[in-house]
Amino acid sequence: MSWAGVLWPTAVLLPRLAAGSEPQPGLHRWARRLLPALRLELTIQGHPRSDIGLWVANHLSWVDPVILMSLRPMGTIAKGEVTSYPLIGRWARKSGIHFVERQDATSRAAALASFSASLKAGRDMLLFPEGTTTRGDRLATFYEGGLRAAFELGLPAQPLRISSPAPHYPWTGDETLLPHLKTLFATRTLVTLAAEESLHPADFGDADSWIAAFRVALSPRSTDVR
Repeated sequence: MSWAGVLWPTAVLLPRLAAGSEPQPGLHRWARRLLPALRLELTIQGHPRSDIGLWVANHLSWVDPVILMSLRPMGTIAKGEVTSYPLIGRWARKSGIHFVERQDATSRAAALASFSASLKAGRDMLLFPEGTTTRGDRLATFYEGGLRAAFELGLPAQPLRISSPAPHYPWTGDETLLPHLKTLFATRTLVTLAAEESLHPADFGDADSWIAAFRVALSPRSTDVR
């Protein structure tokens, strides 16, 4: 696969979605075209529910939101570094994504307020509560604000667990984007998305037990393909 497989959908679609008043459908179209260019073979276990407004996933790679946004239009919270990425950073700032500087308490509060407002407005949203990527052998500590906001609003959410047997799929530490893209171009990559049962705040006594249920649902399984 050549660079054209990524450059074409990016160059054509991202300026359009950034200029529009409803960016999520544009991100959805871009993700659907980008995914096959990256030589990803996606297996879906269970049923991702389009009637559940909040999807919650573990986080292995920058490709995770591409996979999930290829399934439906959604907004999300992304780390501030995304705005400096080649190809997509310039348009990402205008796309309606909520950006956060994770080490800045003021930035975290502002991103959470925007995220909560989107949930209240009935927008479909995607949340990675770990706030960072891992190798997939464990969950990182949760940033709990997004889940607590959904609990307070009484909104159900669906856990979606991502796994891959490919050692190059996780994108962690000091790895940079372009070398990682090059590896994806050269390698067939298997990824599994397991859609777990949705969780409703009404079924839990408090926010802590609600969040604990997501930790269980998103934790690695011995049956996950690795």
